[in-house]
Amino acid sequence: MRVLVTGGAGFIGSHVVEALTARGHEAVVFDLRDGPDVRDAGAVAAVLPGVDAVCHQAAMVGLGKDFGDAAEYVSHNDLGTAVLLSAMADAGVRHLVLAGSMVVYGEGSYTCERHGAVRPGPRTVADLDAGRFEPRCSRCGEGLTPGTVGEDAPVDPRNVYATTKLAQEHLAAAWARSTGGAAVSLRYHNVYGPGMPRDTPYAGVASFFRSALARGETPRVFEDGGQRRDFVHVRDVAAANVAALEAEARAGALVAYNTGSGEPHTVGEMAQTLASAYGGPEPVVTGEYRLGDVRHITADSSRLRAELDWKAEVGFAEGVREFAKAKLRGE
Repeated sequence: MRVLVTGGAGFIGSHVVEALTARGHEAVVFDLRDGPDVRDAGAVAAVLPGVDAVCHQAAMVGLGKDFGDAAEYVSHNDLGTAVLLSAMADAGVRHLVLAGSMVVYGEGSYTCERHGAVRPGPRTVADLDAGRFEPRCSRCGEGLTPGTVGEDAPVDPRNVYATTKLAQEHLAAAWARSTGGAAVSLRYHNVYGPGMPRDTPYAGVASFFRSALARGETPRVFEDGGQRRDFVHVRDVAAANVAALEAEARAGALVAYNTGSGEPHTVGEMAQTLASAYGGPEPVVTGEYRLGDVRHITADSSRLRAELDWKAEVGFAEGVREFAKAKLRGE
């Protein structure tokens, strides 16, 4: 199979290219580091002839710095995706795997002892300033128990980046219905591993911590460090992309799959485990927060395991030890 990998020189994209090549496929890299990006309709159209499928990794990632980034996020993520899909429609390419994100869910799944399943609203500035980080039941005000999120959970994007990732899925679904194409969105959880970009406000929390350690600085953990996440290794994510590309396509629809390790860990655990493996300094819990961050979000990836015969192979302790010693992009 000849696969166009947008963002193929980036963090996740480069691992996807390696995984495809190892399986005997031909990966065609399209990346703005080499010139034009996916918003350039002519450049995209020029590379599509002979392509069997597209693995769309190119995106502006992370929460960003403030709402002033909104136009750039929409331009890169949504306009870029629309240009790509339009070119695919014209070229007759009918197989897409999209780098989705768990951020489309907003807050994770919670249950209240008295009221069962509840969906808490966004946390207030007053609560965050007071160090009240845990969401509470909107009906009784009591504490909630976090659980895992399935693909059928309602979507509720809480920031600009999340909104653009959901819009990408809607565009891909519209493309699939219009063309009879098959689209898969792999909703990545917190991806980490070798080659993460360093010293950028748009990278994930694991990169923030690893970059601080490389500078000899203390990793700074926001809130109280108790935020639950699903940290999944980049090689496992690359393998999920290959599995989705090789699976029998479902024409005319988009299918979403949570892509996580299935082993929730807190942000504080990631910081501590990484610092210990690196050799210090020890992390510090700051109590600071970013408005728009969610408290707990962890995946139920059983659908991906069942339907595509995929499972995460890299354990948390093993992956973090490797990540502590691996180079970041830009080092």
